[in-house]
Amino acid sequence: MELQAEWLETDGLGGFASGTVSGRRTRRYHALLLVATNPPTGRVVLVNGFDAWLQTPSGTWPLSTQHYLPDVVAPDGQDRIVDFQSEPWPTWHYRTEDGTEIRQEILVPRASQAVTLRWTLLTPAEGVSIHIKPFLSGRDYHSLHRKNNSFSTDVTRKDDRIWWQPYQDMPTTCAFANGSYDHAPTWFNAFFYEREQQRGLDCVEDLVCPGELHFDLSKEPGVLILQAGWPSTDVADANETPLACWRRLASAEKQRRAKLGEPLDRAADAYIVRRTNGSTIIAGYPWFTDWGRDTFIAMRGLCIATGRLDLARDILLSWAGHVSSGMLPNRFPDKGNAPEFNSVDASLWFVIAVHDYFAAAGSAVAPMEREQLRQAVEAILEGYSKGTRHRIAMTDDGLIASGEPGVQLTWMDAKVGDWVVTPRIGKPVEIEALWLNALHIASAWNERWRPVLERGREAFTNRFWNPERSCLFDVIDVDHETGKRDPAIRPNQLFAAGGLPLGLLTKEQTASVLQVAENHLLTPMGLRTLSPVDPAHISRYEGSVWERDGAYHQGTVWPWLLGPFVEAWVRHRNATTNAKDEARRRFLEPIENHLHVAGLGHISEIADAASPYTPRGCPFQAWSLGELLRLKRSVLKPT
Repeated sequence: MELQAEWLETDGLGGFASGTVSGRRTRRYHALLLVATNPPTGRVVLVNGFDAWLQTPSGTWPLSTQHYLPDVVAPDGQDRIVDFQSEPWPTWHYRTEDGTEIRQEILVPRASQAVTLRWTLLTPAEGVSIHIKPFLSGRDYHSLHRKNNSFSTDVTRKDDRIWWQPYQDMPTTCAFANGSYDHAPTWFNAFFYEREQQRGLDCVEDLVCPGELHFDLSKEPGVLILQAGWPSTDVADANETPLACWRRLASAEKQRRAKLGEPLDRAADAYIVRRTNGSTIIAGYPWFTDWGRDTFIAMRGLCIATGRLDLARDILLSWAGHVSSGMLPNRFPDKGNAPEFNSVDASLWFVIAVHDYFAAAGSAVAPMEREQLRQAVEAILEGYSKGTRHRIAMTDDGLIASGEPGVQLTWMDAKVGDWVVTPRIGKPVEIEALWLNALHIASAWNERWRPVLERGREAFTNRFWNPERSCLFDVIDVDHETGKRDPAIRPNQLFAAGGLPLGLLTKEQTASVLQVAENHLLTPMGLRTLSPVDPAHISRYEGSVWERDGAYHQGTVWPWLLGPFVEAWVRHRNATTNAKDEARRRFLEPIENHLHVAGLGHISEIADAASPYTPRGCPFQAWSLGELLRLKRSVLKPT
């Protein structure tokens, strides 16, 4: 059992609970009650975690573990964990030295802005109790909390509920429990978060324990329900006991999760969240919000390949209303409502997602909705062909030029201060593949785009092949200088080789591109972003923010890139049964092993470019999981 593996429970509103199997909080984002005040953004941490200890006739046994400065790991509760299961929700089995066994469960009900905990005695006996010390902050989820004089330690009691509000500008926190409470506010200082230190960030935090909760487990399971915003909301029915509330919520959640299907489908559901009156996709947990590019790439697997077409429709229609001068926002910030238009590919990925949705839903798409999505596609193509922000415009050859100094527009978008690591100004290969695919898709209902497609395709064929390396240039007309080319071996060329609906290469060229990718880029965790033979290649994603962002697309492995690689690889072999079987064995089995490490049941954002390909970045990444699902349910579906 990997004690540092991480679990995740989400509420469908942008909030979540997360932590490690050991119980040690190693990130600033590990929290018990973390909610979105403006779903799915404006996320704040209200309850960071807790200490727990079991009292039996023979002694006191800690069940929790914390890490404090300078290097103090205490108490030793992780040593009493004998089993952990992440399904149907995070569940621990503890055994103390006197043989007492207890089960701990953490469940986040859907759309609740609450977290529920239950402790059950598995070895019935008299005189067994559990004691809980919650740790509170009340901070932005990206920040850290330090000891201060403004923190209010007041408590309000109302019936069988306890109400805390450390800061007036933060939501209240209500505790509903079937135990007793002793109010005894105490600061706990110098919690240490090792993952933050590894990321080169501040890593120390001070929290407040407002008091202690006590539960007599010999009588009934102990239940603690924590929720934000009470009394405006309440997960408990009128006159419902905490234990009855737990049973009702757990039963409903078990049924809901069972309907979702297999574990991968339930994992996919974690990324689907509400935005205003529609739906969107969180790019990754714990620190991303909903990004346009990530949403449209991820939804092909999370929604369309899994048959959740109503969700796909809602997401596409929700985003369709945000087209501005041909562009869709790439990000809605956590603070403020002004969207950021800094992506050349987000709008084009929207067109690909619309195509996949139309293909999957067929005649079930309502005529009005079909027309609304087509109009959004037309607006994108119109904006790009005439020219829009950041020098994004169609040139005389029918291709798309884009980019200006200081702006990162492609998915290789790392930027530190004023340093754009991989600017890729000019005509990046995957942007041209996406653009030509978008023209191909729109040509099905508007002949106007067909001549543009033919002109652009001819230019692509004539200008992107690099005979010296038997693959494609990564960027042509670099820095808008006609004829200047970047020969770096990167995975972006796969989108022209069969990783999108319209392939752009000959069979011989496709075979060569795939072989180059396999020789230089393929790893068990996905594809490197740059060949190891390139002088700019960086094999480890570690160190300061500057160092990590400098490595982000200079070798670092991205699991989501398996999607276009495997799709092109299988299509090149005519999608035969043997080809699909070989692809599952060679490419999917290694990445599926990753489901049991790092973010449990999920796929990480990135990994080191060299063995042992250590997982890095977000442990729960939408497009990583989405592309795995798309491969399993669509590309490699048995014929």
